[in-house]
Amino acid sequence: MFKAVLFVSLYGIVFCPASSSAQDLIAQADALYTRGGLQNYQKAIELYLQFLADNPNDFDGNWKCARTHREYGENTKRQMHKDWRAICAQHGKTGMQYGQKAIELEPDRVEGHYYFGLNVGLYTDGKSVLAALREGLKNKSQHSFERAYALNKMYADAGPIVSLGRFWAVLPWPMKDKKKALKYYREYQVTPYFEGNAEAQIYLSELLLKLGGKQNEAEARGLLEGAGQTEKPYYRDWAHRLLAQLPQQPKINDN
Repeated sequence: MFKAVLFVSLYGIVFCPASSSAQDLIAQADALYTRGGLQNYQKAIELYLQFLADNPNDFDGNWKCARTHREYGENTKRQMHKDWRAICAQHGKTGMQYGQKAIELEPDRVEGHYYFGLNVGLYTDGKSVLAALREGLKNKSQHSFERAYALNKMYADAGPIVSLGRFWAVLPWPMKDKKKALKYYREYQVTPYFEGNAEAQIYLSELLLKLGGKQNEAEARGLLEGAGQTEKPYYRDWAHRLLAQLPQQPKINDN
């Protein structure tokens, strides 16, 4: 006989088959995450939460739940959802909790540290940098990214490297450290992932423009022209906005 259980998620009451095995739930959630899109991320979160209700100390379930919360919030921001700030704050805060649990379960694994740090960033997008600082999240996120870097800096397409660069670039003065940010961005630039990453190209370009100088400006222009060709509207528009701030290049007279 078919049985179902009531499961309460962030999105309301969900009916799920009681016969679903734990590994089936994880496999289904992983497949939805890989497929991408807000609806699939939402369904994946529901399945991870159902799994964790019976397996609260499962490392994979916790870090994958943290990862999916971050992607859900990040994608609402990229799509300029009307409530994206509130959504980012909510999912960032929840994602931090699952990332922290993963860290406690497996402190020498990179995943919990990395996704905890990313969720701090998501929460900061929703609230503000100053709000995150008041809550003491600067040191926590710094430690998590540095720990992820030490454990496996090439994890998630070298995510810990570029994340540390961004961390030092966006902090307010006097905590901001442009030299450290540039160091990490340059390290990421020589990885095989930089060329196809419009987001990282924009991050480096922003920093080069803030550092100033004709050489930095010229490099930023080239990077932004490349990033402006991406198929991702959020980053394409961002690149175009930065290009519009640059002085126009003089036209070459062929006569």
